[in-house]
Amino acid sequence: MNTYSCETHINHALDVFVAEQGKFPIMEVVSEEEKLSTKCNYCEEPSIYVVANK
Repeated sequence: MNTYSCETHINHALDVFVAEQGKFPIMEVVSEEEKLSTKCNYCEEPSIYVVANK
């Protein structure tokens, strides 16, 4: 499970991940190349973080 998030929605993304997966996720900064084409899963802003299980 990968969730892309902007700065505004990172706390929500972490909460949803823990609720759905039952474990703490890995949070990484999105690479500069991905920032240009990847939007936040909760709004239309460019993503800054990816919340994932691996």
